[in-house]
Amino acid sequence: MAHVVVVGGINVDVCARPSAPSVPATSNPGGVTMTPGGVGRNIAENLARLGTATHLVGAVGADRFAEIALAATGQAGVDLSHVRTVEAPTGTYVALLDHDGELAGGVSDMRAHLTTDDVAAAADLIATASWVVLDGNLAPEVMAAAWDAAGDVPVAIDPVSVPKTAVLASLAPGRRLGLLSAGTAELAAVGLIGEVGADMVWERRGTGGSRLIRGSSVHESPAIAPPPPGVVDVTGAGDAMLAAFCHASLAGADVEEAVRFAHGAAALTVACPQAVRPDLSVELVRSML
Repeated sequence: MAHVVVVGGINVDVCARPSAPSVPATSNPGGVTMTPGGVGRNIAENLARLGTATHLVGAVGADRFAEIALAATGQAGVDLSHVRTVEAPTGTYVALLDHDGELAGGVSDMRAHLTTDDVAAAADLIATASWVVLDGNLAPEVMAAAWDAAGDVPVAIDPVSVPKTAVLASLAPGRRLGLLSAGTAELAAVGLIGEVGADMVWERRGTGGSRLIRGSSVHESPAIAPPPPGVVDVTGAGDAMLAAFCHASLAGADVEEAVRFAHGAAALTVACPQAVRPDLSVELVRSML
């Protein structure tokens, strides 16, 4: 059976959004939410909610945050047999949004992390996957080990930030990269398109849509407007896009169809306060198209 293995972070997101344009250096009225998060976990839950058999390789602490994160992940259908409990607190990400739902700043505490031993324990599963998705937040040695375990299996990566894009560029030579999905800043910062030799490079431009480069072909796709109530929180939009693209590709969609499907999933995600839309389904995404 076709399956996807996601290797990455599991944490809880605490998001604060002011109800009006914020005033710096003082308290602002607004709302605060606490939801399961983590790039790896988010991608895995999105994949499972869309119906793809998904395994998550990750680490959590022995605490209440782990219970919150794993409950939602397991209920979505993600296989958690390769999630390890470690002697560190479960990862926490605190995001401050502006009143339009865009990220203004954030702080992450990710002391619960994977090791190369965790990757070795999942090596057989990784080597037989249809896609392997690597969280750009992984330590370089862990990313390298998971990438090597994938062998000829296509690997998809979102480097998540400019500094971590540079790390990715240093690891890419000699390894197959099936899909690089990143924002414009990450790609532009180090000229990554010409350096990693990816089968596909997907530049995400937010409300400006996206551009996917595959060999000599370039596919431009407009963004899809979110349904009512509009943009609530942009957290997790990129994770939803990457997961939806992999799901659609495994379901037989061509590149253009997969990109469009991914934009639909992102539009639905930004219209809800959670990093993963709890009612996400293939039918719901298709309703956006």
